[in-house]
Amino acid sequence: MTNLETLTGINYNSNLDNSMSEGGRQEEFGATIQQYFKGLNEGEFELVSELFAPFGELRPPFEEPVVGPEAIAAYLQAEAKGMKLYPGAEFRESVEGGNRHFEIRGQVETAFFKVNVAWFFVLNAAAEILSVRVKLLASLKELVNLRR
Repeated sequence: MTNLETLTGINYNSNLDNSMSEGGRQEEFGATIQQYFKGLNEGEFELVSELFAPFGELRPPFEEPVVGPEAIAAYLQAEAKGMKLYPGAEFRESVEGGNRHFEIRGQVETAFFKVNVAWFFVLNAAAEILSVRVKLLASLKELVNLRR
């Protein structure tokens, strides 16, 4: 069982803590991302917001960026209750300008629907989240059906 599974009790089939494609094993970066998913799944929105840098951004689909830990905590409290996030086993990592970029695909489940998504993380050298962009990976037809 990976560390993510141990922390959450949910089998994500994630290899975030086992191997990073550049620079070898980087537990601090993987730990930040694991805490993000674990905190959201447990409804610990204040804890999740503390993972962000002071001017970090949460970029939800179809909405303006939410900037700063306090605003992110309030947004998550209002919008993310009851959501379950299921990151997949595959991810991409790159380094640009001293920041680590991660792309992780998976699913988000709410009481009303389940949808494929991609999370795009940017973490600084201190493993703080500079931004998380959430992109829905659904066709136009699937998105229209979500609204019904």
